[in-house]
Amino acid sequence: MTERPHLAVVGAGPAGLAGALAAAADGVRVTLLDAAEQAGGQFYRQPAAALGARRPQALHHQWRTWERLRDALDRHVGAGRVAHLADHHVWCVEGDSGAFTVYALRGPAQERGVAVSADAVLLATGGYERVLPFPGWTLPGVVTAGGAQAMLKGGLVLPGRTAVVAGTGPLLLPVATTLAAAGARVAALVESADPRALPRRAAALAAQPGKLAEGAWYAGQLLRHGVRTLTRHTVVEAHGTDRLEAVTVAALGRDGHPKTGGTRRIPCDTLAIGHGMLPHTDLAETLGCTLSGTDVRVDDEQRTDVPGVWAAGEATGIGGAALALAEGHIAGRSIAARLHGTAPDPRRWAAAARARTRSREFFAALDTLYSPPGGWPDLITDDTVVCRCEEITAGQVRTAVGTLGATDPRTVKLLTRAGMGWCQGRMCGPAVAGLAGCAFTPGRRPFARPVPLGVLAELPGQEPDGSAPAVADRH
Repeated sequence: MTERPHLAVVGAGPAGLAGALAAAADGVRVTLLDAAEQAGGQFYRQPAAALGARRPQALHHQWRTWERLRDALDRHVGAGRVAHLADHHVWCVEGDSGAFTVYALRGPAQERGVAVSADAVLLATGGYERVLPFPGWTLPGVVTAGGAQAMLKGGLVLPGRTAVVAGTGPLLLPVATTLAAAGARVAALVESADPRALPRRAAALAAQPGKLAEGAWYAGQLLRHGVRTLTRHTVVEAHGTDRLEAVTVAALGRDGHPKTGGTRRIPCDTLAIGHGMLPHTDLAETLGCTLSGTDVRVDDEQRTDVPGVWAAGEATGIGGAALALAEGHIAGRSIAARLHGTAPDPRRWAAAARARTRSREFFAALDTLYSPPGGWPDLITDDTVVCRCEEITAGQVRTAVGTLGATDPRTVKLLTRAGMGWCQGRMCGPAVAGLAGCAFTPGRRPFARPVPLGVLAELPGQEPDGSAPAVADRH
């Protein structure tokens, strides 16, 4: 009896779930690896069962979609078609067409290695928040917008009693409304974008009436909870001694710089701030996949240019859960067909392809609207810490550029150590690039996360037949 082809899916968010379910339904054996204890990713993040949440759906929209995904996953796991490896932190994928090995660290301590062999790989690694520093951003009480959302969804914990939600992008709306609904007083929603630019993108936005209705609902919730909205404003400083006590926001001119005299101080104990998302591309780059800007490049089937590797969701471009679900479904269908040795039939994913097109056009329009204010690097004082891991200030970065001749983030890193710390530049990378006056580009790394030396020491050399070595456990 011929063994069923095996697919490894990295990431159990909307894209990974959709891909795993589609492939399993078409007769592929799937191993789904995810760092979280429960499937769902950030969008469908669930509180731990021990917390006894009585109404977890109150923290989510599209709850019925999540229930369908969860129930389908449970059915496939019960039938042995999908193996769900939760709390598995993937640090590397290697191989080529038909023979891949996914390496992961297992458990909260991440001290034991696991290797999964597969015939194909779907990268559904999601995205992470773009962090831009400003004076006072290292104070306790300053968190990312997604971090505040994760605390509430996953831990049922409010980050504070009085919050300011600030930055730019669609994520700010659900964060502000969810915090307010959970009992926090949201003193202000501070958005740097200009809503007057919306009419110029009316055609692309009108193609997604559901998204517009969702935005209108959020606006209504803000009014209901008395949340003041300040558009064309930005946070220029956070104040406090031992923790956050207030923020100063400034009105922005057309050039993206603060207007003279247009500042106000808002007392708060929490600042949830975000300036959009960036794709997680570490694993794709290690495999040699080509990027388009910051996104993994894929074709109409969600295939990368590395045979046997597909990508879907935020890794191919930030676009939200609906786009991730569509891309994951397309990828799963394509993978199943090709692993079975048949030509994929695009008619099987025609509805998902139409949804993908509409969503991509919608978010392309939003990208031109929601971008950090053009003058943000000028708001960073020289004594502001930019790289928290290595405690490198903006002044040191400016010295590397202006005095020592650095022209790119890599040279700044060599001269200052900015980006050499635990996060390997994931957090400070955009800020360093902005201060250096160049575009941010992802840095290629052999490992997607820190790996204990003991795990690396257990890796034997390449086998004589070219196969990958075993690491502690093999699935």
